[in-house]
Amino acid sequence: MSRPAPKSPLSGRLGRIDSSPVRDLLALIDRPEVISFAGGLPCPELFDVDALRGAFDDVLSSAQARRALQYSSTEGDPALRDLLARRLTTRGLRTSGDELLVTTGSQQAISLVATALVEPGDVVLVEEPTYLAALQCFRLAGARIVPVRSDEDGLDPDALREIAERERPTLLYLVPTFANPTGRTLTGPRRHAVAELAASHGFWILEDDPYGELRYRGEALPPLSSYPGAENTSIYLGSLSKIGAPGLRLGWLRAPAQLLRALTIAKQATDLHTSTIDQSAAARYLTATDLDARIRTLTDAYRPRRDAMIEGLAGIAPQGTTWTDPDGGMFIWVRLPDGVDTTQLLRRALTHDVAFVPGAPFYPAEPDPSTLRLSFSTYRPEDITEGMRRLGRALSEALAPAPA
Repeated sequence: MSRPAPKSPLSGRLGRIDSSPVRDLLALIDRPEVISFAGGLPCPELFDVDALRGAFDDVLSSAQARRALQYSSTEGDPALRDLLARRLTTRGLRTSGDELLVTTGSQQAISLVATALVEPGDVVLVEEPTYLAALQCFRLAGARIVPVRSDEDGLDPDALREIAERERPTLLYLVPTFANPTGRTLTGPRRHAVAELAASHGFWILEDDPYGELRYRGEALPPLSSYPGAENTSIYLGSLSKIGAPGLRLGWLRAPAQLLRALTIAKQATDLHTSTIDQSAAARYLTATDLDARIRTLTDAYRPRRDAMIEGLAGIAPQGTTWTDPDGGMFIWVRLPDGVDTTQLLRRALTHDVAFVPGAPFYPAEPDPSTLRLSFSTYRPEDITEGMRRLGRALSEALAPAPA
């Protein structure tokens, strides 16, 4: 006897969400001959493998080994939370361990916040352009995503004020330091203005800060969440993915007590807790390692890679091209002259064994098809130089006049 098929294979929410073009692109270009500027990937040669191996060995050789392999509390390893809290405090955001929730990467933290705060139809504001996986999370929650204009100094507070008065948003999501995808940093005066606007208009700030410690020049700015007005309106997200190793999948969020409890319940319903052994090893690693020295190793390696990409762009970019010159992070945002479609350009670039991410997916509304994102963190300067030459050849072909 035949059985009826399920009414629908997908929920309406999931059916409206596209796969990440970056993840799809990484799968497509997994060939050793391709120089890929597509993924925002830390350089694997710089992973602190020996020290991380030692941390896992120490945990598994200790009297606490069986505890580290057992179920644990949702909030996270107390020793790890205390270490992270002390580090946040030294960076200007006074924090205690009980204000933190350890998450399975900061990506999970975005999802938890969307679950706890966003009802279908609620307005979520984002800087334009913005991190595309955050857009996925908010779309899955049924949010109405409204872009806010940004420029070389980050989110424009005047535009934010006008939109906040009109839209009555629930949440503002932004990456204020070395933003993904643009590499821009929100200035100090603008941080003050954004914090004050959140307090006066009653919306939450979701500050995503995975890149903030990867600074190559200039003075560090304290987190946006530390500015007056943000005390009771901000949620701060951090991660070990860019300064440690992304395979650990360790992130954290800091939130006011009442919201933190709701976020903890949301995490209980999601995965119960983040890997106990990974948290224990991370705590051991952070205790035994001079993390500031490790970060200096990373910035000393990434700085010349950024410089090589900027120099390469200057040599290949057609007239009218603009690009960001970031003080840190992993990304350079490029805008080619009007009429160049970077999705079409990517197809041509792949024939030259070089890749990037077209800019369109980073826009929540009307995209700018002439934009693209380049990541400089994965390759050595000489490989970046060669990759830019390949991209230059693709550009020359794309811009060549059509034969008569």
